Amino acid sequence: MKLEYSYYLNSDVLYLAKDLLGKVLVTQVEGKLTAGIIVETEAYAGTVDKASHAYGGRRTDRTETMYGAGGISYVYLCYGIHNLFNVVTASQGEPHAVLIRAIEPLAGLENMEARRGMAAEKPAISSGPGSAAKALGIDRSFNAKDLTGEDIWIEDRGIRYTTDEIAATARVGVAYADDHALLPWRFFVKGNKYVSKPNKG
Repeated sequence: MKLEYSYYLNSDVLYLAKDLLGKVLVTQVEGKLTAGIIVETEAYAGTVDKASHAYGGRRTDRTETMYGAGGISYVYLCYGIHNLFNVVTASQGEPHAVLIRAIEPLAGLENMEARRGMAAEKPAISSGPGSAAKALGIDRSFNAKDLTGEDIWIEDRGIRYTTDEIAATARVGVAYADDHALLPWRFFVKGNKYVSKPNKG
């Protein structure tokens, strides 16, 4: 069942970052359908989060998407190489987002293998946010796309993880965020081989 707009409007970004684990991210690119189970996320809490692109109310051409109402995608280029896919959450003007850091391949594996040049059994195919986006065919053209549309959406297929099965650790690559770099706002499924490194938990 495709998640509805109301799901994304929740202002508790930490809750959503955990709840999205087990949900299925689906893309349809040039008629090719691919899907993966979300197994790793990071929460970014808008203007008060020093690690967020919108910290302090910063608004640029890039971050403007984050200020839209929840239920759209925020895709940005990292290091000039990797497209990173985020789920925009909360109400309009409240720039919360959840970064999807890893997926477990579920459907359209041959399409993922062609995009990544490796076998779907290899964890590296969709481990880490850049790899996950590439495996699903997500690029900058997906920025600000409706997550209830026909190009990209998230489904609830009843996959649930208990609190004991989810690890909460510090986010990756946000040393610039001072004390906020240590916040345990990265969530992942313990023992899942597609979770990116460092997968301590």
